[in-house]
Amino acid sequence: MLTELRHLPAPAKLNLFLHVTGRRADGYHLLETVFQLIDLSDSVHLQRLDDSRIERIAPLAGVAPEDDLTVRAARRLAAASGCTLGVRITLDKRIPMGGGLGGGSSDAATVLLGLNRLWGLHWPRRELAELALGLGADVPVFVRGDNAYATGIGERLRPVPLPPRVYVVVAPGVAVPTAGIFSAPELTRSTTPIKIDSLSRDRSGFPGRNDLQPVVLSRHPRVAKALHALEQAAHSVGLDAGLARMTGSGACLFLPVQNTALGLEIVSKLPAGRQASGLKAWVVRSLDRHPLREWAFDRG
Repeated sequence: MLTELRHLPAPAKLNLFLHVTGRRADGYHLLETVFQLIDLSDSVHLQRLDDSRIERIAPLAGVAPEDDLTVRAARRLAAASGCTLGVRITLDKRIPMGGGLGGGSSDAATVLLGLNRLWGLHWPRRELAELALGLGADVPVFVRGDNAYATGIGERLRPVPLPPRVYVVVAPGVAVPTAGIFSAPELTRSTTPIKIDSLSRDRSGFPGRNDLQPVVLSRHPRVAKALHALEQAAHSVGLDAGLARMTGSGACLFLPVQNTALGLEIVSKLPAGRQASGLKAWVVRSLDRHPLREWAFDRG
C-alpha cells in the first residue's frame, strides 16, 4: 500500500468569461463561465498516517486550521468514506491567494484526488466530485479534470474542447475578497446566457465579459493599474488590448498571446520595479485536462 505521494500538481484556472445571470433565493449567484486549466500550479505532498490524524505542515499565514480547504477536504473524505487512516499534508504554494485563479479550490481537489489513491478508496469520479461541491463551487471542476462550460452556481459542468493557448497572467499583488464583490449593489446580475452551441462553433472561448471586473476595478486601484499596464504592453506589440481581462472575482488578469516568445516580450514591457510593488507575471500554457484526471481513478 502507498505510504506517500509527492509533487502532486494542483493547477490554476482561468475564467475565460464570467457572467452573473441571476440570483437564487438563498443569496447564491447564478453564473455562466468557461473554466480553462493552465500549467501554473501548486504542489501537494501527502504522507499516509496509520491513525486518523489529519494535519497540515506549515499552514498558510492568516488561514485558521478550520478554514484550510486542504484539511477540510481530507476530513470530509475520511468522514464520508469511513476511512480510519490519516494524512500529513504539505503544500508548496505558487498560485497567488485571493487572485481568482482557484488555487485553494485546486489544492483541495488535489488532496481528494491524491487520497483516493493513497487511502485505496477507489471512489468513482462523479462521487468524488459530488463530495467536492460541499467545499466550494470551484472544487468539482478540478476533480472532474476537464476544461468546462459551467452554469448554476458553477457546479453544473459540461466538458468543452478548447484549442491550445499561451497566456500572460498578471497578479497585481493584492487579494480581492470574493464576498464583497458579489454583494456589491452595482454588480450587474442579469446578463443573458450564451447558447452553448454558439460557444462550440466559436471555439475561441472569449465571448462576453467578466461581469465582476468593473466592480473590482472601481474598488481596487492596484488591479485597475495592473490592467492598464497589461493593455499598454499588449498594444505595444500590436495585440488587441481588449482581450486583456480579469479572471474570477480578481485580482489576477490574463491575456491570450500567440506564443511563448511574444508572451515574454509582453512581460518585459510591464512596469520596471514591479516586483517591489508586489506585481508578478507569468507566461503559461493551457492544459487540455488535469494532470491527475486518469491517475486518481486508476486502481493500479
